[in-house]
Amino acid sequence: MTRTFTRAAFGVLMIAATTAPALAQAGEGARDGGRYDMSRAPWSRPGYRLEGAGVPILFPELRNTPRGRAFVMPNFDANGDGRINRREADDANREFARIAGPRRDRFDWDAYGRDPRGYRGGTTVVETTTTWDRSAMRNYGFRQTPRGATLTLQEDVLFRTDSDVLRPGAIEKLRPLARYLRGNPGVRVAIDGFTDSRGTDAHNQDLSERRAASVRQAFDDMDVVRARFSVVGHGESQPVATNTTAAGMRLNRRVEVTLLGQRADRF
Repeated sequence: MTRTFTRAAFGVLMIAATTAPALAQAGEGARDGGRYDMSRAPWSRPGYRLEGAGVPILFPELRNTPRGRAFVMPNFDANGDGRINRREADDANREFARIAGPRRDRFDWDAYGRDPRGYRGGTTVVETTTTWDRSAMRNYGFRQTPRGATLTLQEDVLFRTDSDVLRPGAIEKLRPLARYLRGNPGVRVAIDGFTDSRGTDAHNQDLSERRAASVRQAFDDMDVVRARFSVVGHGESQPVATNTTAAGMRLNRRVEVTLLGQRADRF
């Protein structure tokens, strides 16, 4: 019994020791406007590896580049276990989006590494307009469902095939809806992701979840309160067309956004 307790206590101490630097660094960033100093180690230390359930939902700029991995591991491995879980990945994505702005693919890692506190290239201008356009909302083609007013966004509008990364034009497609939601703060929203039947059940379930989460993140980036959304992936389980034709599969690859309790004919 004594030996078991000692090992457990030692494990707690080790976790605390390894967690403290990451949390301290994140705290320093927050105190200094959230700008992480990547001009010194561990920024300059090569060879970070990303592991854990959260890795697939990291932005490609973080997941697929050495500097992105060096941004994630020292700052967001909050429990010090050497792995990135989904919550840690969400935190990393949110912070990187804040720093990099709407064009993450153009983020200047060199400029940021030279002068994190003076870097302005990725400054995000947050849109706070609350006046919404009824005509733009009508163009979404809402239909009435038992849950509320539902619109369907097809895969080719939002994503590339088998990807959860939003196309550049997807943000513009979502912007009128974001304005409506900012102007109507009492409206709650359900985001549901669906796939066709190609691939394994597990893959399709994961992809549908990540795509729904990406749409929620887009609204978050446009200053719509995150807590208003419920996000669910359904995989291939609820087709609206046959999966035996290309046209049918295209219809099944979709994200549905429902304004809960609202009437479609309002728009």
